[in-house]
Amino acid sequence: MSLAFTAAWDTAEGTRRAQELFTRTFGETAERVAFAPGRVNLIGEHTDYNAGLCLPIALPHRTYVALSVRSDNRVRLISEHGELWEGYVEDINSAMPGSWISYAAGPAWALDVQRGYDAAIVSCVPLGAGLSSSAALECAMACAINPRLIQEEPNAVVTACIRAENEVAHAPTGGMDQTVSVFGNDGAAVALDFHSHTHSLIPADFAAAGLQLVVINTRAKHSLSDGQYGNRRQECEEAAKVLGLSSLREANAEDIATLSGAQAKLSGVHARRARHVITENARVTRAIEALRAGDFHTLGKLFNASHASLRDDFEVSCPELDCVVEAACQHGALGARMTGGGFGGSAIALVPIGKVEALAAGVMEAAAARGFPTPELLLAQASCGARLVSGAL
Repeated sequence: MSLAFTAAWDTAEGTRRAQELFTRTFGETAERVAFAPGRVNLIGEHTDYNAGLCLPIALPHRTYVALSVRSDNRVRLISEHGELWEGYVEDINSAMPGSWISYAAGPAWALDVQRGYDAAIVSCVPLGAGLSSSAALECAMACAINPRLIQEEPNAVVTACIRAENEVAHAPTGGMDQTVSVFGNDGAAVALDFHSHTHSLIPADFAAAGLQLVVINTRAKHSLSDGQYGNRRQECEEAAKVLGLSSLREANAEDIATLSGAQAKLSGVHARRARHVITENARVTRAIEALRAGDFHTLGKLFNASHASLRDDFEVSCPELDCVVEAACQHGALGARMTGGGFGGSAIALVPIGKVEALAAGVMEAAAARGFPTPELLLAQASCGARLVSGAL
């Protein structure tokens, strides 16, 4: 049984791979190379589209794009995972067939690009793992297409990439992924408030505390466009409407008491969805306090409570996720939880560095005993956001 961890490429390696794919495909060297990271959310799940709070970090695992602008309106895209796609700027729109091309080309549409380009895409962000490979692709493409914008108006890049995902790829996500992919910072989590549309950096140096954040990709397939994610969003909107609120962010802990009992305005599914969002926002606030205080035991307990809420009230976990979360807690984690949209994908575990190998072995053994796919393991630390790494602005 292998306990190898999926490594992140350093900037030189990612740049080399992107340039080599570009040269093999298009016969010349790209004008520029940009990258953007995937993300893992520490806590605050399914809160972004409810105008709520979340606390992600940018991963060291990134998508790299090598790109040259053309003199005409032709577009050529190549990925290490897909065949060459050729079209024109006017072919990029909300009616495109759904595929990786929607994510790769969508930012050009959202940025109203008029000239064509050639681009080669490589990535060490695991696909379908709930680690936002889609946002990494979108933000890397946007940065490569308009590198000046990422420096001068990074919020405009975030907005364009959210539009690309919502309107071209037709995935109804809330914006957390693109925001942290742009604004991530070394050694810091990004506290996001989707009501005030603000973000701030919170110290999150786990290594300094003798801890490691382990990401466990269950390999249970994860998709944001299969309808389940959209269903949860609709249920939350319906719950807020019944409560007379513009969003569930306007509810608070006192409102939880109104979700049950004879006088309850909400019942069944809507009550459970609302309870998750209300309590999850409160957990994010407590997690920020815990990080600032260096209270990682409390942070671990919040991870556990978040997973229980996502499993029972929001019903977005799955047997594979529950299995690895339980195994991680049994093998030394201070806390563990599913992360991302759910229905598959990944979990995270916060563990003392000296117990990482034992935790990894325990997770592998638990998955094998249940007949689940062999998990993929990553070591995560808070890393920087999208950057132009070579070429002129």
